[in-house]
Amino acid sequence: MTVSDEQFDPEVTDGPDVGAEPSGFDEAVAPGEVTDMLPADLQPALADQEDYLFPNNNRRRVPGYLYLLTALALVVLYLVRGPGVLVNGGLLAGAAVLAVVGAYSVVSGWNLDIDERDALVAASRAVGFPIGHAAAQMGWRGFLSRPTWRILLYSADEPPTKRGLVLVDGVDGSIVDTYVEDNPEDWSDIDL
Repeated sequence: MTVSDEQFDPEVTDGPDVGAEPSGFDEAVAPGEVTDMLPADLQPALADQEDYLFPNNNRRRVPGYLYLLTALALVVLYLVRGPGVLVNGGLLAGAAVLAVVGAYSVVSGWNLDIDERDALVAASRAVGFPIGHAAAQMGWRGFLSRPTWRILLYSADEPPTKRGLVLVDGVDGSIVDTYVEDNPEDWSDIDL
């Protein structure tokens, strides 16, 4: 494959054409300008926060039920056909593994009743000061993977004088643990 003179520009050695409008973006990029921005459908300010729903943890139950159903089918197949060349004890061993994994998936499929907003309200009650900036992250704790919200928060004053980490149970909203301290960050050099 050869490149014609019309397609090749010796001034541009590699990289995308900076003068062309990237697909999925609303604004054209000026020649020589390097930008880094998200497409309009991924802009956080334009997202409808009311329609967003964090995925429920109980979705783990679906594959668990499928594993249990498959384990039952393997046991029935063994009982109907009996031991032989293609149907043997390996099917029972596979059924046992599937049953254990399926039971674990069903048991660990907790229903997430507390969303991130409820967790933030519970965290604000636990720390005892007005909250400014905060971030919520879903995590799991224990052998049965109980969902737990990790709330990192700062006090509402500028600059924040306190910060804290609060673990909120995602099933019943109880406070698992709280850690609050004076904010050790020095922001005196930053002009606010």
